[in-house]
Amino acid sequence: MNMFTIVLLIVALVMVGITVALYFLGKRAEAKRAEQEEQIAAASQQVSMLIIDKKMMKLKDSGLPEQVIASTPWYAKRSKMPIVKAKVGPKMMTFICDNMIFNDLPVKREVKATISGLYITSARVSHGKVVKAEEKKKGLRAWLLRKNKELRNK
Repeated sequence: MNMFTIVLLIVALVMVGITVALYFLGKRAEAKRAEQEEQIAAASQQVSMLIIDKKMMKLKDSGLPEQVIASTPWYAKRSKMPIVKAKVGPKMMTFICDNMIFNDLPVKREVKATISGLYITSARVSHGKVVKAEEKKKGLRAWLLRKNKELRNK
């Protein structure tokens, strides 16, 4: 066996090892996600709210309570999240929105939303039609998001 064959064999073994590790990590993450979805569904409630503003912003700039910011992992504090400012009854509140419905939420309109704590899981317009957000450039990522949304709606 020459040196080139040995190097290719080692690289192939490392790739197989990484693939197996990623498979098991993905299974564990999927189980954790299913458990979180159950908890969110158990604590959900229907609320009528007026959407004032929606933005993608960093968690520390969002205006969420300090307790929420302190309980998030360090890597999530730097990333931008879909934040919705809404009027629920007489109170102005800040919510974190699900990525799948963020673009479809109409601004300055009243919606009936399903919330779990400070997390908006779904929403539908109370009066009138939903004004869809303009579709951005189509690509692989947009296709995957669309397929994921279709699977969730089934």
